[in-house]
Amino acid sequence: MSNLIDYFSSGELAVLLGLATGLVFGGFAQQSRFCLRAACIEFWRSRPGAKFAIWLSTFSTALILTQLLLLDGTLERTSIRQLVTTGSISGAVIGGSMFGVGMIMARGCASRLLVLSATGNLRALVAGLVVTVASQAALRGVLSPARTEISSWWLVDSTSRDLSAYFISWGPLAFGVLLFVAAIWLALRNGNKLWAQFGAVMVGASIAMGWGLTGWHASNSFEIIAVKSVSFTGPSADTLMGLINMPAVPLSFDIGIVLGVFAGSFLAAWLTGEFKIQTFTEETGLSRYLIGAVLMGFGGMLAGGCAVGAGVTGGAVMALTAWVALFFMWLAAGLTDRLIDARAQA
Repeated sequence: MSNLIDYFSSGELAVLLGLATGLVFGGFAQQSRFCLRAACIEFWRSRPGAKFAIWLSTFSTALILTQLLLLDGTLERTSIRQLVTTGSISGAVIGGSMFGVGMIMARGCASRLLVLSATGNLRALVAGLVVTVASQAALRGVLSPARTEISSWWLVDSTSRDLSAYFISWGPLAFGVLLFVAAIWLALRNGNKLWAQFGAVMVGASIAMGWGLTGWHASNSFEIIAVKSVSFTGPSADTLMGLINMPAVPLSFDIGIVLGVFAGSFLAAWLTGEFKIQTFTEETGLSRYLIGAVLMGFGGMLAGGCAVGAGVTGGAVMALTAWVALFFMWLAAGLTDRLIDARAQA
């Protein structure tokens, strides 16, 4: 891979690495039906079942493989922003809660909306565009003062932000293995299809893939390269704003992720005959999608990432704020489903 450094510019290589990671994530997310919202609904309404097993397989795989990268030195903790900078617990709590509410109302988290958009779901496409606009407003626009204020209420420094410090060196890896065993047991108990289960594992592997590739790029480039992995709120917002405001979109890993996930999802749906145009109807409604998308956009930026960016990618490196955000996403999603959808179906 060292020849790639000489052949491509830093920006071009970053896009290619993001594109490769996104293709794996998008294709297998579409095939496995990986979705935090679906897992939450199943978990809170009855008992953990097939959809929860898919999510848990992805999460545990990402945790295991990322921790292996950290243990063998391929990925350095000192290069991971979520572990070496000050974080916001208040942002994780409030942002995670808003995101959890939003993904129930919009019937999908940010990653799921992008995947569904590529399969012809115009409801997801509209909601996803609103998420990106709200994210940009929270990052640099009219909502940024509110985000900055809320984030400042409860801060945690870098020495306390890395949960690995509270474990023995291989503790997070062992925890990931336990979660993976539980996921396989649930999958077997619920009769999950082997292909879907394999897809869930590959989605998790793409998270570690992103960490590993950007870590390699940073170690071999003379330029400063951000070490990161799959996320959607910030990257989607930057991609959309780049397309609107600039004659040429700046080349980055994030741009590659968005394009790769969309392309991978589209190819998977097209090859399996699952591409289908879906629009809004009287039953689906429009207002709940728009409200949910705004909550996800602002909440995701406040929490430091979406259900994947914070919840899985950040969780895989044992970032405290990511685990807090993920917990409140689950909690808020369960409460929202009970109040809005479960009660209506009762």
